[in-house]
Amino acid sequence: MEDLMFMVKIQDTAKRNGLETIAVKTQALALAKAAENPALIVIDLNYSPAQPVELIQALKSDPATKAIHLLAFVSHVQTDLRAAALKAGCDTVVPRSQFAQTLPTLLAQMVP
Repeated sequence: MEDLMFMVKIQDTAKRNGLETIAVKTQALALAKAAENPALIVIDLNYSPAQPVELIQALKSDPATKAIHLLAFVSHVQTDLRAAALKAGCDTVVPRSQFAQTLPTLLAQMVP
């Protein structure tokens, strides 16, 4: 994601929950890291360099990565992008504002 302050917030919240985070900037790197079978992948649907909708399709069409829970966030006004992510197979899409407020709860629910 391009918003470094938001990324730091995600990383800090994950760390407080005992989770390690790895940030990637490209779809190729995201797919490579997904092969390591992470517990969760968080996707900023507005980060176009990673081609997020195509990334979701690739992850969900690969038997090796299709079970990884995908959590995405997007502006609440971008209903078309939200719908495209869900159609591509994203497990959970939340508005960015809700994501920031409920991240600890989301992590607790989605990561065993």
